[in-house]
Amino acid sequence: MIKLLPLIVAASVVCADEYNHRYKEGDRVDLWVNKVGPYANPQEAYEYYILPYCAPDTRHHPDNEDGSFNELKAHSIGERLGGHALRHSGHDLIYPPQSTIAETGVLETCTTKPLTADQVKLFSTAAEDQWFYQMYVDDLPVWGMVGEMLPDLEAAKGEKFGSDLSHLEAAVAKHEETGGEFKPYVYTKRTLLVSYNEDRIIKVDLTSEPASLTEVKEGVTLKFELDIQWAQTNTPFHSRFDRYLDHAFFKHQIHWFSIFNSFMMVMFLMGLVALILLRTLRKDYARYAISHGGRRDVEERGPDDDDEGNDDDEKVHLNEGRSNTGSAGAEESGWKNVHGDVFRAPSFLPLLAAILGTGWQLVTLVMGVVLFAVAGPLHGEVHEERGEVLTAILIFYSLSSIVAGYTSGSYFKLYYATTASGRSKAGGTTGAGGATQWQLTMALTVFLLPTIVGTVLSFLNGIALMYGTIYYIPFLVLLKLFFLWVFVSVPLCIVGTLLGRHAKLGGKKTDPFPCRVNAIPRPIPEDIPWYGVPANIIPFAGLLSFGSIFIELYYILTSLWNYKFYHVYGFLLGVYAILCLVVCMTTIIVVYFSLNSENYLWQWTAFYSGASTALYVFLYSIYYFVFKTSMHGLVQLSFYFGYMMLISMGMGTLCGTLGHWAGNRFVRTIFQNVKVD
Repeated sequence: MIKLLPLIVAASVVCADEYNHRYKEGDRVDLWVNKVGPYANPQEAYEYYILPYCAPDTRHHPDNEDGSFNELKAHSIGERLGGHALRHSGHDLIYPPQSTIAETGVLETCTTKPLTADQVKLFSTAAEDQWFYQMYVDDLPVWGMVGEMLPDLEAAKGEKFGSDLSHLEAAVAKHEETGGEFKPYVYTKRTLLVSYNEDRIIKVDLTSEPASLTEVKEGVTLKFELDIQWAQTNTPFHSRFDRYLDHAFFKHQIHWFSIFNSFMMVMFLMGLVALILLRTLRKDYARYAISHGGRRDVEERGPDDDDEGNDDDEKVHLNEGRSNTGSAGAEESGWKNVHGDVFRAPSFLPLLAAILGTGWQLVTLVMGVVLFAVAGPLHGEVHEERGEVLTAILIFYSLSSIVAGYTSGSYFKLYYATTASGRSKAGGTTGAGGATQWQLTMALTVFLLPTIVGTVLSFLNGIALMYGTIYYIPFLVLLKLFFLWVFVSVPLCIVGTLLGRHAKLGGKKTDPFPCRVNAIPRPIPEDIPWYGVPANIIPFAGLLSFGSIFIELYYILTSLWNYKFYHVYGFLLGVYAILCLVVCMTTIIVVYFSLNSENYLWQWTAFYSGASTALYVFLYSIYYFVFKTSMHGLVQLSFYFGYMMLISMGMGTLCGTLGHWAGNRFVRTIFQNVKVD
């Protein structure tokens, strides 16, 4: 053990860098440049050196003849998918500085070659479209503006811009009224203030000097200066990222009120469902018991049939039964009349099984990622690490593939025996037709979601490559994603399908359903009330579900498209739970109305009831794009609606799966409490 002490000490010395965020005197601190692009378009970002910036002639950026810079910093898959491409700035930051340097600062400079017409055009575009750039010091981001569009005030009045541009506001406004020409100016001097506490960097500030604004013209050279200053602070390390978190925005009273409002909606819907189960169904049970010529026991009348008040109800239904003795059809109407068809296999069974399998995978994925983010204090806050959320999504998706396979396989096995082909093949587990259906179900589960996501991302990747943005996914990253899918996700999905295929779904029962399925399906009535038509009530179910989350959706979209760090994952967990409850409650209501109209095709109805939430999410994204952002251009338009389409599709699949599960539990509950002659 004593012999290992020198090695441990040496390892601790080597690890004193940005990876453990500890430095000692004389260590070099890296200043990384990341991206540059229009402030209004988050996805239209380019590499920092697409603009003709220069770098100091240091060990990081030797002044080679070809003018090439160093290689990219090593990135994780999540970082590359998040659009990060860090290169070294070429500046040397020594930690901590000498006392004399701490007072005066270190000024590092570099001078560009004479600007060409194309380079002037790039700077002009950056100034006109309000481009900003991003840098990182010890994983702390800083931002700055490239330049400004200003009138030629120096030539007109011979004055400098001064320490700020506030004194030019009147002159600029007057220049706009007269239709004067604006010229592009670039900030050439920046001040980097790094605050530290003992051996850790706490805060980084970057300011651009308005007095350094220089007009860009063809043939001129620009001298860029970076003033590096250090300062001590008493701020603890664990709170250094708090300044990036907009607590006033995310923890506003409206945010708390939205949670309370959604909770009250859940209570209302639970009360409505309880009313259906405890009152309406109780009367249905009593009426059907009388119409079949026998009084059932108290346990058979309903899920919550008590003795109090039952005599009066039964007298009423007895009189109704006597008045309708001549008409069996009048006696039997409503949901119980479809007991022989309600457990029939839905249309497109392999497709529905694959979608439900994918939906349960997404339910597991979202819950896992949210819980991982909520546990941030234990392993590190996810918003402090670049690409950590995307990396977690990839890991949880790959591991949850076994859930997709198992649920799709077990669902297909459950209903395949109730199809015509299933009955002809002795339960649906043998025969060429059954094997083909099994293979189709497994193939759809494996390929459905990756194919859709891959198609959209390939299109967006082509757009990014065509415009040269930083959000282009390199081939090596795509290859890693492909290997992750082939060697982890696909095998787990296949194993899950095999487990689902051989699962014992009925327990000790030979029949997994409470009621037998008739050989010939009964016709569905056409003359039914409007609320019995699924297409009429499904939109209302989606609207209620969307109403429980649209405030949180606003905060999420603001984080995605407006440079805010989302950190209130406790709110997100609560809203996710509320969404699940609302979707389940509304779907039960829709399924009850559908069954009461003797429409036994409830499986797709239940799925559509939950999935309809996605339609409102996408419509809200259109509203948000038009009224809440200043995005423009083909690149941003493609990325915004491409990603929102994927998000809406994923939410629709997730909510539809939850709705189908709730509908399935409801149908089984009500039909296992009835006697069928």
